Amino acid sequence: MATLWFGGPIYTLAEEGKKVESVLTENGRIISMGKLAELEGTANAKIDKRIDLRGCTMIPGLVDSHIHLIGHGERLIRLDLSSCKSREETLHAVKEYSMGLKPGEWVIGEGWNENLWKTGEPLNKDELDQCVPDRPVLLKRTCRHACVANSIALKAAGVDEETLSPPGGLIEKYPSGRLTGILKDSAQELVYSIMPEATESYLIRSIKASIKDLHSLGITGVHTEDLNYYGGFEKTYGVFKRAIEEDGLKLRAHLLVHHGVLDDFISNDHTYLAGNEWIEFGAMKIFSDGALGGRTALLSEPYSDAPETSGVAIFSKEELSELVGKAREYQMPVAIHAIGDLAFEYCLDALEANPLKGDRRDRLIHAQILREDLIERAKKLPLVLDLQPVFMLSDYPWVIDRVGEDRMRYSYAWKTLLDSGIPCSGGSDAPIEYPNPFLGIAAAVNRTVNGKVYGPGEALSVYEAVSLFTKGSAYAALHENDRGMIKEGMLADFTILDRDIFATPTESIHETKAVMTVIGEEIVYNRDRP
Repeated sequence: MATLWFGGPIYTLAEEGKKVESVLTENGRIISMGKLAELEGTANAKIDKRIDLRGCTMIPGLVDSHIHLIGHGERLIRLDLSSCKSREETLHAVKEYSMGLKPGEWVIGEGWNENLWKTGEPLNKDELDQCVPDRPVLLKRTCRHACVANSIALKAAGVDEETLSPPGGLIEKYPSGRLTGILKDSAQELVYSIMPEATESYLIRSIKASIKDLHSLGITGVHTEDLNYYGGFEKTYGVFKRAIEEDGLKLRAHLLVHHGVLDDFISNDHTYLAGNEWIEFGAMKIFSDGALGGRTALLSEPYSDAPETSGVAIFSKEELSELVGKAREYQMPVAIHAIGDLAFEYCLDALEANPLKGDRRDRLIHAQILREDLIERAKKLPLVLDLQPVFMLSDYPWVIDRVGEDRMRYSYAWKTLLDSGIPCSGGSDAPIEYPNPFLGIAAAVNRTVNGKVYGPGEALSVYEAVSLFTKGSAYAALHENDRGMIKEGMLADFTILDRDIFATPTESIHETKAVMTVIGEEIVYNRDRP
């Protein structure tokens, strides 16, 4: 039996402004669309359910193309420092949280950001020692490319003043040689490796909290990278299968495969795009550099506000090329984190040296600081760029001082990238940012932070911005034939909004709310509609 959807604007996204009056779905797919009277006349006998949108707007299901699903859930269920506006507020929150823990239990926090504070100085271990003197503390910076630990945690990890920074990482020290407590990129593993392993019940709680939150935001699917961080490939994959397939918490999950678990992935006879309509495997994930916040994104010239550094290469050019070559041995595309222009250049070198064969697409994630010559090279490759427009709200205006005005021409240059013909998708990188897609769409359209517009020439139309999270995400995962548009034969995944996002004043786009989320024809979220 079929379901008829009608009663509000229904945008197909097949082209800008394209709308239909009604859509008919059956067995989780779209079977027809067009005039309401015509569908009721031709399919009346099989229609057993009618969903009146009551003036709300239907669009294809929104998909976050770059997220850490379990990490977002962790942020929801444990200490979240992302809203703290001062170091004093941050330290107070840490102390308060620690008082509710069992003896010896770790204090683990997420999301601190010194760029929100007046001083602009990151946390240090001395402050944490005073705040929480009796247990290990580890606080992850908002970018997750840096963390700060107290003395107890550092001692447990065997990190002291004599410990050398590992390749691709940095153990930060004062000029005197004392530890600051800050660990960057691969150096974080020194502490992560001795932390208590997350239990399956904890992971299940995290992933379920994450999925329910995403449903409330209108998100029907994700491209997520989690498989290397929570006790091994099989354990983490099992958590996904239990939450989504066994417990029936619907979400379409496209799992990137971190290179660190590739051997486990292969030994279990998995392949690229293997799986089902709920959980499938994507490209091999690699990190090529760090983040701008901690000055570990790899730049071709030194940072403007710290000329002593140009960032961190997680892998040398040769090592990166070898990793891409390993993916090619198993007919896999790659998805590489690349924020700085030199990191992006290294990635292009590796992709060009190891051509992709068959119906595959590589992905470069973030692509924040670029150059014109890199864009020209990128558009010649079978490549998708995963963009996170919401980063603009956190990075401006301090990023201008960090990289300098001269480098801003091809930074956060979303319109330039789209106009060049490079396919792009849209995500949030949650838990780095909150995964509300309407914040990202608004940032892409308005490019406005605290009332000031930055780079208006790089602003996207509403149609282009929404397409990043629909058609763009589908294309990145090789699903352009069954997802990303409202079209006959495609999956019945819809996001239903409280307003017509294409007609509302652009300055209010960020206020858009999902009133209903539909996955495979099933309503998985429904709030009181106007």
